[in-house]
Amino acid sequence: MKKITINRNEYQIEDKYNNSSLLYYLREVLDLTGTKNGCGKGFCGSCTIILNRKATKSCNLLISQIPDGSDIITIEGMENPDGTLSPIQQAFVDHGAIQCGFCTPGMVLTAHAFLMNNSNPTREEIRKAISPNLCRCTGYQQIIEAIEAAAKYYQQKDQKA
Repeated sequence: MKKITINRNEYQIEDKYNNSSLLYYLREVLDLTGTKNGCGKGFCGSCTIILNRKATKSCNLLISQIPDGSDIITIEGMENPDGTLSPIQQAFVDHGAIQCGFCTPGMVLTAHAFLMNNSNPTREEIRKAISPNLCRCTGYQQIIEAIEAAAKYYQQKDQKA
C-alpha cells in the first residue's frame, strides 16, 4: 500500500492497483473524470496531470511507478479554494483557448506545471512546453496567448515569495 496525495487529499492506494495506470485509477476508482483518455499511448497529452510539480502523462504511468508520498494534481484540483477558476484556467476562458474542450485539462495542467517553473517564458518556450499536447480545434494561437497572459500572475506570485 502506498500513500499519495491527489488534489490535496491523501489516499492509501491498495497494492491490487499496482499494475493499473494512473489514468484508470483516477477515472474509474476515484471518479476524477476530468483527466481524459485520448490515445492511451502517451502521444496526445489529454491525460496529463501534475506529478511532483512536473507535467506527466497518466495513461502510461503505472501506480507501481509512482513514488510513495507523491503529490498529484488533476484538473479537479486546479480551482481556487473559493471554487473560482485558477488564473491559468481563467486565462484559457478569457482567450478562447477552449473549443471542444477535450485537450483542455491536459493543456491547462501542462501550462500550470510549466509556469510554476518558468514564470517569464518566451513564446518559443511556451510552444516547446505545450508540444507534447495535441489540440485539433484551436490552432494553438489562443492557447499560447492564454499562457502568456497567465504568466503575469505567476510572475507576481514569484515576486511575493
